[in-house]
Amino acid sequence: MVRIGQFTSFLVIMLASSKKPKPLAVLRHDLPASLVVFLVAVPLSLGIALASGAPIVAGLIAAVVGGVVAGALGGSVLQVSGPAAGLTVIMAETIATFGWATTCAITVAAGALQILLGLSRIARAALAISPAIVHGMLAGIGVTIVLGQLHVVLGGAAQSSALENIAQLPAQIVGHHDTAALIGVLTIGILLVWPRLPKAVRKVPGPLAAIALVTVLSVATAMTLPRVDLPGDLLNIRFAPEFPDTGWGAFAVAVVTIALIASVESLLSAVAVDKMHTGPRSNLDRELIGQGAANMTSGALGGLPVTGVIVRSSTNVAAGARTRASAVLHGVWILVFVAAFAGLIQNIPLAALAGLLVHVGAKLVNPGHMKQVLKHGDLGLYLVTLAGVVVFDLLTGVLLGIALSVLLMLRRTVWSGIHAERDGDEWRVVVEGVLTFLSVPRLSRVLATVPEGAKVTLELVVDYLDHAAFESLSNWQQGHERAGGTVTVDEVGHPWFAKGKSGDPTLTRTAAARSVPRFLAPWSDWQAKDVELPGQRGGPTLRGATEFQRRTAALMQPALSKLAAGQSPHTLFITCGDARIVPNMITTSGPGDLFTVRNIGNLVPARRADPSMGATVEFAVGVLKVREIVVCGHSGCGAMQALATGAPDGAPMLASWLRHAEPSAHREATVTLDGERPGSEVDRLALKNVLQQLEHLRHYPLIAEAEARGELHLTGMYFDVGAAQVYLSDDGSPSFTPVGVVTASGG
Repeated sequence: MVRIGQFTSFLVIMLASSKKPKPLAVLRHDLPASLVVFLVAVPLSLGIALASGAPIVAGLIAAVVGGVVAGALGGSVLQVSGPAAGLTVIMAETIATFGWATTCAITVAAGALQILLGLSRIARAALAISPAIVHGMLAGIGVTIVLGQLHVVLGGAAQSSALENIAQLPAQIVGHHDTAALIGVLTIGILLVWPRLPKAVRKVPGPLAAIALVTVLSVATAMTLPRVDLPGDLLNIRFAPEFPDTGWGAFAVAVVTIALIASVESLLSAVAVDKMHTGPRSNLDRELIGQGAANMTSGALGGLPVTGVIVRSSTNVAAGARTRASAVLHGVWILVFVAAFAGLIQNIPLAALAGLLVHVGAKLVNPGHMKQVLKHGDLGLYLVTLAGVVVFDLLTGVLLGIALSVLLMLRRTVWSGIHAERDGDEWRVVVEGVLTFLSVPRLSRVLATVPEGAKVTLELVVDYLDHAAFESLSNWQQGHERAGGTVTVDEVGHPWFAKGKSGDPTLTRTAAARSVPRFLAPWSDWQAKDVELPGQRGGPTLRGATEFQRRTAALMQPALSKLAAGQSPHTLFITCGDARIVPNMITTSGPGDLFTVRNIGNLVPARRADPSMGATVEFAVGVLKVREIVVCGHSGCGAMQALATGAPDGAPMLASWLRHAEPSAHREATVTLDGERPGSEVDRLALKNVLQQLEHLRHYPLIAEAEARGELHLTGMYFDVGAAQVYLSDDGSPSFTPVGVVTASGG
């Protein structure tokens, strides 16, 4: 026997052990929010206890403990915990199998298991469960609750299984209905109408309003119907957990089942709550520990299992809560209310609570979730989980969903993108995705459609190629070539097949990350110059254009169609004509972003001496209204080398052009890269040249005026080709600082 005074002392200790929130935040935000959540939690807790077949007071104990213990110790600041509708089905089965006292012991053990899971830091593993399974589980629970509680609403009693509830529901509907049916239907009606009432009225939570109104009606009209039954003396909680003498295997299964379901529901609820506010993010491992402590406490005191619940949590956020004090205080208000106003609670008709549960259960079947999983192609997964929960039980339904998700994953792996198509007199075989031993039968079937002696291009766009798939491709290639055909392997991305042919196959996916994607690599790195693919002609440029049309054009067309009517770039980018400088690559920009000008040495002739540059500035700044001008130099610049040592013989035009760079050569300022002077005189000259060209730009009145108005910003940029490192200089500073950090793996 645990006295209420001892219980209160324990709650005070829990509060003292948690991080103390700021008093002002508690008074202004958390105190009002806790009162709103308390008003929602009381009727829900009573209804969930009723649906679970537990003593009514067990729902209230779980609500108090969930609020105070999980609220104080959990890792989610704004999540509210308590008895959950999601556990009603499994709890009803557990109570029917083991009895209430042993069920309390199962709850204690499940809490201990949750603490161990939290300490092992595997909480995020729960996020690997498909959302379709979670939504299907919740929908299955909702359907089961509705089927069972409809009987209670109509004046009958819930049956032992969902199928029996379905079978007997027609007779229940057409049968005799007494005052209980009137109260139950009226409760549902109020809950449906409440969201449509004026905002001032809706300040009272719908569940509280519905239960209060029908209770007052039933008492005022002296209706005779079953009502909530509480122990005569709530100051003494006489429930205590009892461990079984036999059947430890079934006991252990029940512990694991409740621990896993409660953990998954709590963690997913915490993640959902994080999306509703901008405060601290949840520590999922700590949340598991807090939930475990709450379940051990609730089970020891004779309460239902506790989980994080989205209905109360979302109410908490919407009411303006800022700290965990709101969740803790809501538990305190429930304790005070139950101790002081137990007589009021005993006036609540059971049919009213059943009507509330029918409404809650129906909301768990969320059409929005169904649309979402349908878009992702997982509707079958959702429906199988839902049906499993309704027909069998919650654990079986979830396991069926997980099993189906594994099968779907394997199917998607087996059905890699493999197809063969004729291209004139030649053939093209395309293989995309993950290619493993599971795909070999289908791969062999597609390759068999290619006639002997044909000229074939084998396009491999694969994320992974295992040994069995490599052997299948290699053997087919050898056989086809022996029969007089030719096979050109066109491997896009990482060279899985080529490495296998060379005797040095890739063993891990991390190696793929080190390869340069084709769209960033030089043409010579991904296609031999003497190989022509089907439909290609001419030299490298035409072959590259063919590659664009085949692989990239369709992806780029939607974006390019928006630019067809005109351009609106944000930057005038002046850089060298050096082939190693790719402006869009080093700035991660695309079509329409950069208005690019390239010349030898990225020069801006002083005193507007070059009409071409003058026209560029007028158009970019005056017409296009660019917001930034960048002058980009680079390491190993041939123009700077010619400036330092003289132009090559026979290049008079180059010598004439480089006269525009002479002010850079005479510039006295010391320039640095990341705080150090470059070792090469050519690279030091390239840095000075960038700063000098920025000064030349400021001699243009159009630029000077726009910069003075704050409408234009000038930036110096330097690209170290060998290190693949970008450096920036703002406001003409002689110090160029690196952008980010480049690692060996390209991170």
